[in-house]
Amino acid sequence: MAMAFTDLLDTLGGVGRFQLIYTALLLLPCSLLACHNFLQNFTAAMPPHHCRGPANHTNATTNDSGAWLRAIVPLDQLGAPKPCRRFTEPQWALLNLNTSVHGAATESCKDGWVYDRSIFLSTIVMEWDLVCEARTLRDLAQSLYMAGVLAGAAVFGSLADRLGRKAPLVWSYLQLAVSGAATAYFGSFTAYCAFRFLMGMTFSGIILNSLSLVVEWMPTRGRTVAGVLLGYSFTVGQLILAGVAYLIRPWRWLQFAVSAPFLIFFLYSWWLPESSRWLLLHGKSQLAMRNLQKVAAVNGRKEEGERLTKEVVSSYIQSEFASVRTSNSILDLFRTPAIRRVTCCLMVVWFSNSLAYYGLAMDLQKFGLSIYVVQALFGIIDIPAMLVATATMIYVGRRATVASFLILAGLMVIANMFVPEDMQTLRTAQAALGKGCLASSFICVYLFTGELYPTEIRQMGMGFASVNARLGGLAAPLVTTLGEFSTVLPPVSFGATSILAGLAVCFLTETCNVPLVDTIAAMERRVKEGRSKKDAEEKSEEISLQQLGASPLKETI
Repeated sequence: MAMAFTDLLDTLGGVGRFQLIYTALLLLPCSLLACHNFLQNFTAAMPPHHCRGPANHTNATTNDSGAWLRAIVPLDQLGAPKPCRRFTEPQWALLNLNTSVHGAATESCKDGWVYDRSIFLSTIVMEWDLVCEARTLRDLAQSLYMAGVLAGAAVFGSLADRLGRKAPLVWSYLQLAVSGAATAYFGSFTAYCAFRFLMGMTFSGIILNSLSLVVEWMPTRGRTVAGVLLGYSFTVGQLILAGVAYLIRPWRWLQFAVSAPFLIFFLYSWWLPESSRWLLLHGKSQLAMRNLQKVAAVNGRKEEGERLTKEVVSSYIQSEFASVRTSNSILDLFRTPAIRRVTCCLMVVWFSNSLAYYGLAMDLQKFGLSIYVVQALFGIIDIPAMLVATATMIYVGRRATVASFLILAGLMVIANMFVPEDMQTLRTAQAALGKGCLASSFICVYLFTGELYPTEIRQMGMGFASVNARLGGLAAPLVTTLGEFSTVLPPVSFGATSILAGLAVCFLTETCNVPLVDTIAAMERRVKEGRSKKDAEEKSEEISLQQLGASPLKETI
């Protein structure tokens, strides 16, 4: 049974040297994966820009700044050049600072734009002029990346339950290395979007399989820390991105710098053993035994490993084999009552968490501070938030931790509406705190989801949950555009959905210090036994109350 397999891992060293090395090798790629998730904050940054002067006015085109700029481009209410309009004919009278012109004809930027390169040497916005009428293409590129993440969640989640965790993970490393380098090499926007889509697919393949491998090779007492370490790897990745983006300003070299290391991850991933839980549930006990013997040797328990036989290893979950389905479909996530409740609640939680998270984290320029500082701040805030999350998950439980962080994040986002626009530092700090809560809840719910689903459909369940998260990520830019109609709509939407997700978590079962379940049937039995035990306790309590109520009456008689 599940407890017996956990005991087997404890016999072979528990949280030993193998688990530590294995977890580190899986979490290192996850840290750089975070770089790709937020990469367009830098590669698609939109610097200040204005129309280029007419080609037939030599002085204007060679001096698109200072006094000459006043004659070429109209100014806005703040005195800055308008980004998308220029005068049809240069207004030379405006070279005199005391002169103003009213009603002068303007036109679109027919000769291109001039970009401020003081912060960003190059971005996709500068290279392909994704401004003014074409500014929506910038958001399209990010939406296509998130669509790739969505497709990857559906594809890799299903493949991992059929082919194992390792094969899709190894392929994802290679696909990310190749598509990332291709994104930096090819010179068309269409190719950029296509390869970004392929990169997005690998996000799901890497994160879902890495978490499953870590959880399934980790004894019960080490699962919480391992899951939180995944969160810290994302935090480290955000800090790495801030530093690398600050040092490497051209977007192509930045894209290549965060993609090339995945070739190294691809090479060493061949050493990583497949999940023995998955192997045993699919009748591959011989390979599972060899993997367990390797684990025992690395953990310094070689003698215990040598005593293992195929029959002994199979016996640990032999009682579950009769209940294992030879194939699984998405309908298994809704077929039985216990699994159905888990799936429906997690759909709400993952969608809402992702919607609020990406709504805050993917538009750093709106805060008015240095984008590198904001990126670093958004990463640093995760450290104390996850320390609290680690403690509460261990001592309080998963359910209370996730619900509390989601509700607190929603309240922080809504409260930010009431901070004046000119208090940018306070607004940024408050948004960072909300983002830290959302990041912590995201990592907690990854671990929580892995523990809620049985091994038989764990990867499919996590893949389906991740699909809902990607739908939230796709919806986030759309919700942000609602700000053009009313500035209160985006924060209210992000905050309300986060609070709703926190309430949905309350309907899930606590999994803290509970062994993993291997099959759907075993999970249904556990739920029924828990319900029967609860009913018996309630009945016993009711009888006790009745007896207490009858005692005074007897004494009176």
